[in-house]
Amino acid sequence: MKKNYFSRIAIFTAIIMAFSFSASAQIFVRIRPVHAVVVRPAAPSPRHVWIDEEWAPRGGTYVYTGGHWALPPHPGYIWVGGHWRRHGGDGEYWVPGHWRRG
Repeated sequence: MKKNYFSRIAIFTAIIMAFSFSASAQIFVRIRPVHAVVVRPAAPSPRHVWIDEEWAPRGGTYVYTGGHWALPPHPGYIWVGGHWRRHGGDGEYWVPGHWRRG
């Protein structure tokens, strides 16, 4: 019984540590990537919201992923755009945009 209990705790601890290490990984840049010029097409519907500048970490750098229309996940939600945040002497990192209640 005790062996089973301790093995469960060990597995749970390993899972928590794996998630905490992956969540804390950041990519820092000293020079921001160039923002792509995107021509905004007409909205598919009045409910759609324009998602502009967005960056995703891929392969040790940031890749532009913005410039598209999206529907809010729930009625009354608004889009809060992402932004660059300085981190001491390491440089800057991208804080992704997200939906929130309006």
